[in-house]
Amino acid sequence: MQHTRRTSQTAKDASALPVTWRKSSHSNGQSACVEVASNLLGVVPVRDSKTPSGPQLLFGAPSWRAFVSTCETTAAVQWQTG
Repeated sequence: MQHTRRTSQTAKDASALPVTWRKSSHSNGQSACVEVASNLLGVVPVRDSKTPSGPQLLFGAPSWRAFVSTCETTAAVQWQTG
């Protein structure tokens, strides 16, 4: 498998944006996860669910999709190989 490393812009503060936060359905109600918002066009705000008033990062949607895809692929490979 070949991975392409892309250089993206520095993540920016999302605290001033009107976002609707959600946790992953995989969090099982635990607080040790991140929250994301998908209601903004072209960007994905991310924050620590344990500290919702803390720092918030803003990532470009393509960069976030690549990150999530890599996580899903890695998890699938680890599950298959045990």
